[in-house]
Amino acid sequence: MPSKLLVRVVLVVASLGLAFATSAQAAPAAASSESQRLRALLDEEWDWEMRQWPTWATAVGDPRYDDKLPDLSFAAIEQRKAHLRERLHRLEKIARARLGTEDQLNYDLYLRDARLGVEGARFPDELLTLNQMGGVHSELAEIAQYMPRRNAVDFDHFLARMDALPKLVEQHVALLRKGLERGITPPQVTLERLGELIGNQITDDPTKSPIYQIAFAQLPESISAAERARLQAAATKAIADKVMPSLRAFRTFVVGEYVPRARTSLGLAALPDGAEWYAYLARRSTTTDLLPERIHQIGLDEVARIHGQMEQAMRATGWKGSMEEFFTQLRTDPKFFFTDKTALVTAYRDIAKRIDPELPRLFGTLPRLTYGVRPVPAHDEKTQTTAYYSSGSGEVGRPGYFYANTYDLKSRPKWEMEALTLHEAVPGHHLQLAIAQELGALPRFRRFGGYTAFIEGWGLYAESLGGELGMLQDPYAKFGQLTYEMWRAVRLVVDTGIHSKGWTRQQSIDFFRKNAAKTPHDIEVEVDRYIVWPGQALAYKIGQLKIRELRTLAEERLGSRFVVRGFHDVVLGGGALPLDVLETRVLAWIDSRPKSAMKSP
Repeated sequence: MPSKLLVRVVLVVASLGLAFATSAQAAPAAASSESQRLRALLDEEWDWEMRQWPTWATAVGDPRYDDKLPDLSFAAIEQRKAHLRERLHRLEKIARARLGTEDQLNYDLYLRDARLGVEGARFPDELLTLNQMGGVHSELAEIAQYMPRRNAVDFDHFLARMDALPKLVEQHVALLRKGLERGITPPQVTLERLGELIGNQITDDPTKSPIYQIAFAQLPESISAAERARLQAAATKAIADKVMPSLRAFRTFVVGEYVPRARTSLGLAALPDGAEWYAYLARRSTTTDLLPERIHQIGLDEVARIHGQMEQAMRATGWKGSMEEFFTQLRTDPKFFFTDKTALVTAYRDIAKRIDPELPRLFGTLPRLTYGVRPVPAHDEKTQTTAYYSSGSGEVGRPGYFYANTYDLKSRPKWEMEALTLHEAVPGHHLQLAIAQELGALPRFRRFGGYTAFIEGWGLYAESLGGELGMLQDPYAKFGQLTYEMWRAVRLVVDTGIHSKGWTRQQSIDFFRKNAAKTPHDIEVEVDRYIVWPGQALAYKIGQLKIRELRTLAEERLGSRFVVRGFHDVVLGGGALPLDVLETRVLAWIDSRPKSAMKSP
């Protein structure tokens, strides 16, 4: 059940004499003590999370476990599940009523997360550690993209992780075999390219491997020449002696044993407790109590609404034919596509830098952390999504990065580029996540954690801000923005269709093609993503609808007193929040606005 932000009530009683004065003097000390208990628990649990998930620790800028990989043994997994129950028990013993207002919110959020963690422990998602989007075979190459690169010690830590990879691969194989025994695997149809994807990491020449190329090919000049030579020699040896044999054995297992025995059913509902599992994932992803059936209908309604807007945008381009014919033109006309990968990435950078100077018009608070644009690594591009964002870290001086997929340029149309940049970079993921990290007064689980409905809902809402930022002036770019909104509406229908209504893969592809101008390759990649990542895709549209609803409500209630910069700052100023808590925060902001028109947020 989504937690609510409870309002602290202060009672003032003036005539109770000395007895009240004595209790009032004791109350602050009691509240302080209880807040200290909560904050100590939050700190302890954050440190526990960092120990359990050392690669996440590296990503958020905590260097204490940079030489470690996670323990995915059966014993470690069971210990984590027991710890989740213990955490919840400890949290429930804290007297919430004796906390201050901000700590009550921290408590509510952490309690919510703890209860979801315990509830979700019954579902064996640890048996689903591999799919076409990634797995242990690509873990080191991914870490190499965000590892610190300050000195030789950072690279020695990465060498230790390479030495630890064979053990982690063995643990993954044990989990995957257990999944085969229980019939809990990704659908076989999504795994056809796994042999190729694992093979992309394998090479006879260690210096040609993605791991070496990303981490060791170009070492910082601040490291001495002798140390650079030592590190590169050690990396070459570790890749040849540890990494490659392990990955070759993993590919043999996957191709020869795992994929042939993977399940032939499609939706999560086909698995034991699958319907309950999917309903849980939907609640966790959307931070609502919406059932799959209701989400499916919301998707259908949104598809119909956005279709009308797309019809208008299509006519604005001068097109006289049908929508289906327009889709065909958008997917095939050479004028909409680059023929050079570098030119595509450069164009994304140009768009980003046109947005940057316009941001102060809509935001009073901007992050200090910078960002860049990179192509998706070649070893990962065939089955990767159109784009994604990788968070930076102010702690280690790493910028955020918007990764744009340059594979198959005929599936990367120009008309989608502005909307995609608005979502992945600014004012979307980079802006929101960097601001959250820089909210130093918040506990770390709020600065670095989050809720998918808020994070992805904000990203989709950010796409709609293009017009206010001077973008989307070209009618094709505007149509692209609507296509992207339609894409997220289609997700609601397809994701629930696959996992709760028994839709086939082809049925899902056909629905997607009928309603969005995305290219065939992108559509297939997206549908396969929904198949192996149940519920995650529901967050985007549900979150965006709530943020847009709250903005409309604020505009209506405040009239001339509404300031968009103030609205955006209050939405982003608490970090990522469950949608009901966000609503309470925005309503409180509306009620706090001065009664006369404002000139600043």
